[in-house]
Amino acid sequence: MVNTVQKSIRILDLLAESSDLGLSEIARMLDLPKSSVHGILETLGAEKMVERDDQTGRFHLGVKLVEFGNRARLELDICRIAAPFLQGLSVEFDETVHLTVLDRDEVLYVDCIESQRRLRTYSVIGVRAPLYCTSVGKAILAFQSDGEISRIARDKGLAKITERTIDSEEKLFAEVARIRECGYAMDDMEHEEHLRCVGAPIRNARGEAFASLSLSGPAERNTYERIELMAPFVVRAGLEISRRLGYRP
Repeated sequence: MVNTVQKSIRILDLLAESSDLGLSEIARMLDLPKSSVHGILETLGAEKMVERDDQTGRFHLGVKLVEFGNRARLELDICRIAAPFLQGLSVEFDETVHLTVLDRDEVLYVDCIESQRRLRTYSVIGVRAPLYCTSVGKAILAFQSDGEISRIARDKGLAKITERTIDSEEKLFAEVARIRECGYAMDDMEHEEHLRCVGAPIRNARGEAFASLSLSGPAERNTYERIELMAPFVVRAGLEISRRLGYRP
């Protein structure tokens, strides 16, 4: 399996350098059997990573790699731009700060600064989480259209993870209305017991909420009063990051 992956990467590297190559050329240039190259190209083609010209029979990189590249650039850009604001929140409150992006109807954690306290939330970079029961998720979800919120709720479900988890569309839309009014979202031990978080959206140049950030920590320390204290700072950081991404309110 690893050998096949390595061969696939070599083929993609070759097409990146010398696009529009035929099967025989690729096999000769990489010193691989034509049968192996053919099988790999078939798989890459099915996944839209490689495309074949029907008239010439020659291969070039596919649209899926463009999507991957755009996603990677976006995540690198937002991590770079958001870094000083995450650091500022970390210094101000010494709670764990998370940065997430919307990906396939979930949040993907892409950056984190951990609290220095003994009791703290730990880094979950690379982990995915639901939209409906996390502060980072709800901060994004609330600013989608009502139709999109309903679709996501139907497609992904509203599983009850803790006793406090939202488990119906009626409750979800009530929460969405509250978030839209105040501008921030709270995870009140809905995704993990004893964990309370406050999150705010990050918007792109088109005004779309596509990312978010949060402060999170133990509920015994992050009381409702402290959440209300932290919320304006999180919202302001989200807005400033958005501005640097081209958003104009």
